[in-house]
Amino acid sequence: MKNDEIINSFGTRDELNPKIWDNENTLNKEVREKLLATASEFIDFLGVPILVEDIIFTGSLSNYNWSKFSDFDLHVVINFSQFKKQEDLYKELFGLKKQIFNQKHDIKIYGYEVELYAQDAKEAHYSSGVYSIQNDEWIESPERENSKVDRDLLKTKINSWREKIINLIKQIESKGAEKMESKILTLKDKLKEYRTSGLEKEGEFSYENLVFKYLRRSGLIEKLYETIDNQMDKELSVEVKNID
Repeated sequence: MKNDEIINSFGTRDELNPKIWDNENTLNKEVREKLLATASEFIDFLGVPILVEDIIFTGSLSNYNWSKFSDFDLHVVINFSQFKKQEDLYKELFGLKKQIFNQKHDIKIYGYEVELYAQDAKEAHYSSGVYSIQNDEWIESPERENSKVDRDLLKTKINSWREKIINLIKQIESKGAEKMESKILTLKDKLKEYRTSGLEKEGEFSYENLVFKYLRRSGLIEKLYETIDNQMDKELSVEVKNID
């Protein structure tokens, strides 16, 4: 079953992904060049002259917990204070640009998708493996961790969140996205806080982070967003009317 396959992927490997890393300290040259080129395309797509502090590669592919479900988390690090009073406006703009860029492109390296993100230089980051693509060096080297995950406990926590999301999807389908707007925002905020608290306390192998990864890898989060969009489209549309 896919559910068990996802849960079983939450473990550690003996080495970094050999397709991506030539050894523990050296990123494959071709991979680095492709990531730099992709980041350059994303920066151009933002459409605003910006000072970039760094381009970093993070997530499970820069760590020992990689699996078939991993992707390249490529972050363009920007100090948003350069925009002064318009800082919040540019954060929102770049967030929207990120979504459009990732939806528009299907960039893969050795079968792994490349996901772009504009990261505020002041933003807290909790990954134990962070590599500077720009400077070709580790910012924070990953360490092997013996993950002792209680799978029964993890499944219980997953099922709790699955039930919340599935129930919300059903409510959106029956009542409409507009009427459920406050509940949608509340769930999004709670899920974000849930994951962040786990990362702060116990890192990437916290149950909170693993639950979030499961929800994303299983496609449930994507299904929620698709349901919201589809219902909103229906609410804003007018059916074709035949006129004799």
